[in-house]
Amino acid sequence: MAIYDELSIRDIEVLFRPFRSRALDLPTRVVMAPMTRCFSPGGVPTLEVADYYKRRAQNEVGLIVTEGTLVNEPAAGNAMGVPNFYGGAALRAWKKVVEAVHTTDAKIAPQLWHVGMARKLEGDYPNPDASPIGPSGIDLESLEKVAEPMSRAKIEELIGQFAQSALDAKKLHFDAVEIHGAHGYLIDQFFWDRTNLRTDEYGGDLVGRTRFACDIVRAVRQAVGRNFPILFRFSQWKVGHYDVKLAQSPQELEAFLAPLMDAGVDVFDCSTRRYWEPEFEGSPLNLAGWTKKLTGLPTISVGSVGLDKTFTETFGDPAVKVSHSCIDPLIKRMRDEEFDLIAVGRALLADPAWAAKMHAGRADEIEVFTEESLRRLS
Repeated sequence: MAIYDELSIRDIEVLFRPFRSRALDLPTRVVMAPMTRCFSPGGVPTLEVADYYKRRAQNEVGLIVTEGTLVNEPAAGNAMGVPNFYGGAALRAWKKVVEAVHTTDAKIAPQLWHVGMARKLEGDYPNPDASPIGPSGIDLESLEKVAEPMSRAKIEELIGQFAQSALDAKKLHFDAVEIHGAHGYLIDQFFWDRTNLRTDEYGGDLVGRTRFACDIVRAVRQAVGRNFPILFRFSQWKVGHYDVKLAQSPQELEAFLAPLMDAGVDVFDCSTRRYWEPEFEGSPLNLAGWTKKLTGLPTISVGSVGLDKTFTETFGDPAVKVSHSCIDPLIKRMRDEEFDLIAVGRALLADPAWAAKMHAGRADEIEVFTEESLRRLS
């Protein structure tokens, strides 16, 4: 294992222990992170999409969280080829994806998504006549008001569409559902005080700004019943605003998480860009670590796992060198039970057998992520 010289097969085993919780049981601790791929023409996943997920499931990934899928609202998407999670053709195609993954021991959850004001006024989008929507009509990049705030009727419509998609997921025999509340998209726009200037019950302080997400979670819970797992993805950062923090302290984070937990979240998917970075001063815990400590619920961590050797990331901020002998601290954090599951994104996108190769001590055979990885559905 030249890439991970300090690791042994025994060290790696912590990633491949079964995970057991009240809500969700998984064969390993490795999660495929949701990654938008745009390979679903007309919003309908192809058989190639089903094979794409199956290849990861065959190679010791415990849970597949699909790419973001669009709920049934005309302005939900901001790119062509993103899959829908509504309509007969798309749902029949997703059934084939589920069946393909379930030929293995892996579990699968769709990520339900609406981009909100991340959709521009003009662009090559599905439903090109649809205008972007958001809590206060504020453009995510410029932070200028470019549209009218969402009406109460539109808020209620969206809550219902998330619930309907979750119910459809259960009917299709998905194992769980994930609600996308991160990265500056619609739900996260309600969380952030720069994009949510509402003065009604969907605005106000940080706890007040969780109301929209909590209403969605409650509606999903009512739709799917007590025992169907609900995952909720959140982040501090936003696309284009990487230094933002919703919660400046553990106390604020606890206040933010408590209503979501009470609404019915079973697992928090805590999105960070580099998993090894502490979330708050004075503690080595990352966002998933703090979330687990404060809520007692299982958490998923994520962020630059498995980017072998040296990879240069560009996210609109200065390039960051990521040298990955940093798989070592991941093993320690997993052993210490700082968080329960680890999501792998680009490394699994580049090599569907990443997890199996790591487990077998064949890290030197791993295909390294490059820009070319984004252009194919391998």
